[in-house]
Amino acid sequence: MVNFLSIIFVFCYLCFAKANSSLKFGFYNKSCPYAEAIVKDVVNQAYAQDSGIAPALIRLHFHDCFVRGCDGSILLDSTAAGKAEKDSPMNKGVQGFEIIDKAKTLIESKCPATVSCADIVAFAARDSVFFSGGLHYSVHGGRRDGRISRIGDPAAGNLPSESFHLRQLKLNFAKKGLSTAEMVALSGAHSIGDSHCSSFNKRLYSFNKTYGQDPTMDADYAEYLKRRCPAAGGGGDPVVAMDPTTPARLDENYYKNLMKKKGLLESDQTLWDSGETKEMVKRNGDYPEIWAEKFARAMMKMGSIQILSGKRGEIRKNCRVVNY
Repeated sequence: MVNFLSIIFVFCYLCFAKANSSLKFGFYNKSCPYAEAIVKDVVNQAYAQDSGIAPALIRLHFHDCFVRGCDGSILLDSTAAGKAEKDSPMNKGVQGFEIIDKAKTLIESKCPATVSCADIVAFAARDSVFFSGGLHYSVHGGRRDGRISRIGDPAAGNLPSESFHLRQLKLNFAKKGLSTAEMVALSGAHSIGDSHCSSFNKRLYSFNKTYGQDPTMDADYAEYLKRRCPAAGGGGDPVVAMDPTTPARLDENYYKNLMKKKGLLESDQTLWDSGETKEMVKRNGDYPEIWAEKFARAMMKMGSIQILSGKRGEIRKNCRVVNY
């Protein structure tokens, strides 16, 4: 396994200028020069106490960008006027809000009304990738915060389901301007974190009319999961590591597990079972340095989805509420 601590990727701004010229590296160098360092320090402290914060913050960034774009809308709390998107069933288990709050509070004390919550989320995800996998990539800033967050938005087909097959995944990511190869690269984030049994129990007990258990799943792995996840109706809803090999390390083992039929979610295993993406999975697993570079590029591209900039949106003083 490659030691990603030895891999450093710093991409030139020109690589992304055409995609989104309103974002740039070092956006806060003059207005708030310590902003990114503050975020990194907050994430580092949290990671030292619980490595699970890394996948949580990466997922938070993904869920933010795929609904209304990377505008920090997932951070807004529900109000008397209506429930926000963070309370949607599609966002079940999304965490890391308190880390963003802490970083925002510290930054506000140094540079009031300067750094957006959306940028803090992007920076925190970048730092989480570094602490969990040793991979560094630069993140451009300049996003502004949205003022709209509705519980119904995630249900409109923005977030992929754990039961999606390849065609559905391709369509879902294509709507956000991401290619199939970028979707496969980003899926490598599932090498860290965990999932509730309810997200994959159907594969174990009621797959379809022909098979009770998903025949594409390794038999020994399925038995292990059954011990951790009782049939529906008993034992609550425990969590299981996404990667049984190196569960706290962001690495290429996600792809190697798929090749061994040990993908936890149906939407994971379909990448190996589908002819169009099979070779992508194999290449990512066999050449981790190449996957790491593709992952970094895809994360940067994802971070520019439907951003607000210029005079659109606002710079929230508190990430949980809009300015008044």
